[in-house]
Amino acid sequence: MSVFESFPGAVAGDAGIAHFGDPFREQRRLAAGDAVVALDDRTVIEVAGPERLGWLDSITSQSVGHLNAGDSTELLVLDPQGRVEHAAGVVDDGTSTWLIADAADADALATWLTRMKFRTQATVDVRADLVLLGFVDGGSAALAVHAAAAAGDRIPLLWEDPWQHVALGGHQYAEVVDHPGASLAWRIALLSPDAAGELAATIDHEAAAGLLAAEALRIAAWRPRWAAEVDDRSLPHESDWIRTAVHLNKGCYRGQETVAKVHNLGHPPRRLAALQLDGSDAVLPEPGSPVFAGDDEVGHVTSVARHHEDGPIALAILARRAPIGDLVVRADGIDIAASQQVIVPADAGATADIPRLTRLSRRPAAPDPRAAV
Repeated sequence: MSVFESFPGAVAGDAGIAHFGDPFREQRRLAAGDAVVALDDRTVIEVAGPERLGWLDSITSQSVGHLNAGDSTELLVLDPQGRVEHAAGVVDDGTSTWLIADAADADALATWLTRMKFRTQATVDVRADLVLLGFVDGGSAALAVHAAAAAGDRIPLLWEDPWQHVALGGHQYAEVVDHPGASLAWRIALLSPDAAGELAATIDHEAAAGLLAAEALRIAAWRPRWAAEVDDRSLPHESDWIRTAVHLNKGCYRGQETVAKVHNLGHPPRRLAALQLDGSDAVLPEPGSPVFAGDDEVGHVTSVARHHEDGPIALAILARRAPIGDLVVRADGIDIAASQQVIVPADAGATADIPRLTRLSRRPAAPDPRAAV
């Protein structure tokens, strides 16, 4: 049962409360920090034990070995070819490391972690009993959630999304001066059911927002998500995830060779783009809808929303060959004009300038030491 399920106007979606009757109003309040979202589409994994941080550091893309209590970051689990298998937000409290994963990925991530423990002094537990509340810092609802998270004598379990900045050891491919993620101070509080229930009993009903509002803000911030932007071919470079989830200078981990090779020598085969959709036909494409440049299919939509300021917007994964410029999204037999804003350029990567070696046959002959005699 969602913590805000009894609030007036609650409309259930596939993974939780979609909205409370007015998604645009909910977006505006959420963006201002005056609303909170029950993130029933996420699940928490608790990793405990004295060796947890060093162990996680050795098997994931992020440098987490020296996290202090209260620190936040995010990590990816890559396969040996560098493709994204799992993703999670990370916050440590000094005793346990808490991984926030999309609900559809949580069990698989926990299973993989358990298999990788070997003799490591760490435990892995899916904590489906905890309530996750998302909010933007700075407003009245944010203050109420902060207070609920800080109740008791423990360090607050509060994840601060690192997407606002390029993380230490990360790299941004988006060639923009003002990144839209910089203004989104997204936070997730991990609360006990009792604490969440007390919060729900004290806040105004208008301070609740649905998952549609949270998704609209995420898409507008160009923020990738496992449940939307990841498929069985995804490299972290393609969605600019090197920005916050990959440390390029840490020690060895599975998939690191591909990460370094694409970043230093090559280009990712696909790239993430933001689309401003024509809303005149009132048709909103579904994730997976194909994207065309003329008659050439060049990618597909991964996330879509109606934004309170920008109107219909989407994220799309495109082939590297996709042209820069206007595209078309096809949905329900209707072609929807889409203005493209490049997030990951086609020439992303190849940051190292590798000198060419002179061929042996073209090297000048070494001087004969006898010639000077």
